[in-house]
Amino acid sequence: QLQLVESGGGLVQPGGSLRLSCAASGFTLDFNTIGWFRQAPGKEREGVSCVSSTGGGYYYADSVKGRFTIFRANTNNTVFLQMNSLKPEDTADYYCAASNRRLIGTMSRKCAWGYMDYWGKGTLVTVSS
Repeated sequence: QLQLVESGGGLVQPGGSLRLSCAASGFTLDFNTIGWFRQAPGKEREGVSCVSSTGGGYYYADSVKGRFTIFRANTNNTVFLQMNSLKPEDTADYYCAASNRRLIGTMSRKCAWGYMDYWGKGTLVTVSS
């Protein structure tokens, strides 16, 4: 059974760091696009960061540019989101998701929840003093 499992969430003070992990169970993370999405209470789910299968294409939401970094492990079965300089507005449930679709266009277009084929159950990140 194909499954994505997130971990690494928790409570952190403003300015702190967390690293989220997304592990694939039952398959290799050999998707066209894989990334992280988040949903804060009362808000719509948004794309945070995505990377292409070749690792040559990246997307970061404007709100996280310069603070978050997405990368894959050498085994290719885990994707990470390094989050630095966290702010209270980063508080949300974070979801890992992946897509098999061969989309045309920018990474901004590809990093959309509606195009994802697999996703995890999420991990909560709370940024608070």
